Amino acid sequence: MRVVVQRVREARVTVEGRLTGEIGPGLLVLAGFAPTDSAPTLDWMARKLIQLRIFADDEGKMNRSVQDVSGQVLVVSQFTLLADASKGTRPSYVGAAPPAVAVPLYEQFVQLLTTLLGQPVPTGEFGADMQVALVNDGPVTIVLER
Repeated sequence: MRVVVQRVREARVTVEGRLTGEIGPGLLVLAGFAPTDSAPTLDWMARKLIQLRIFADDEGKMNRSVQDVSGQVLVVSQFTLLADASKGTRPSYVGAAPPAVAVPLYEQFVQLLTTLLGQPVPTGEFGADMQVALVNDGPVTIVLER
């Protein structure tokens, strides 16, 4: 599993002009799943994300988590995070889980985050052509892999 997490002031995702998810201050999480991902992988990543101390404290140091600041999380599936572009000029996506595997992983991951945060976690639409808009705060962008 690979995620790109961005600290944002706001973010939203649309599909064919229809808003599917929107948040204020918090984390935009772009998530890619591998065929070998499992429940322990999802649990580790969900806990890591909500505990990641990348929000400023009263002294301006990155010392608070999304939970600490009562922030929101928006999750967008992105199989291209598992691309391999080491050879040639056309990326290979064989490292990404096929939809039959990835969809349940994605849904379980979102449910874990919802439970851990105690609030709904808006999402994009798996497999759709999505448009993601965000105001990156910092900017702070981190890649996590498990």
